[in-house]
Amino acid sequence: MPALVDTHAHLDFPQFDEDRAAVLERARQAGLELIINVGTSEESSEKGVQLSLEEPFLWAAVGVHPHFAGQASPRWRRKLYELARNPKVLAIGETGLDYYRDITPASLQEAVFREQLELARELNKPLIIHSRSAHAETWRLLDREPLPSPPGIMHCFSGEEKWAEAFLELGFYLSFAGPLTYPNAHALRELLKKIPLERLLLETDAPYLSPQPYRALRNEPAYIQATYQRAAFLLEIPLEELARQILENVQALFPALKKKS
Repeated sequence: MPALVDTHAHLDFPQFDEDRAAVLERARQAGLELIINVGTSEESSEKGVQLSLEEPFLWAAVGVHPHFAGQASPRWRRKLYELARNPKVLAIGETGLDYYRDITPASLQEAVFREQLELARELNKPLIIHSRSAHAETWRLLDREPLPSPPGIMHCFSGEEKWAEAFLELGFYLSFAGPLTYPNAHALRELLKKIPLERLLLETDAPYLSPQPYRALRNEPAYIQATYQRAAFLLEIPLEELARQILENVQALFPALKKKS
């Protein structure tokens, strides 16, 4: 396998507590050159940064997921700021809006999202955006606010083509995950073909969204092989070319990685 990148995983989650070292070793054996561990809360972000310091090919993002916006401590912004100053932290996120599940009031989600936008601008770090059943609201907020440059990633994108175009116009990269391989994901596969290769990323969202060959299993970075293979087939390009392009995209988005290569 060529060198692969997983731009979004949650290896700090308790689902990996019993075999995290084995999961990381399987990722290496599968050709993973880089994994970005994405925080969802203060505790998750702190743990993710610590993991990134222990594993050279593991990097981190720090953020408060919209589901946890109501649980953040009064010091959450200061905590993320302190964590984000670590050179192993590439981005602010996972942040955004989620109106699919009624877990956190929309007004509180938006307030915490806005503060993380400010933090990203202050630190000049890209964003990792979660948007579920909220593309219009997410776009309106992002379109009205100054964004870091480059602005970041629309994580696990599954919106309509018009929203893909809108977020691309803002400068975002679009990341696709395991659902790309699902039998009924026809619209998602057609959308993939319309994304400029230089703005495309792939991810696992581990431990969630296992690709089709592993649907009954906990997801992990090694399984991203299946998503790469399906994406290369759909795009009608060699797997090696796709892997090379995605690595270049990640390095363009996160210049610190290019310095390390």
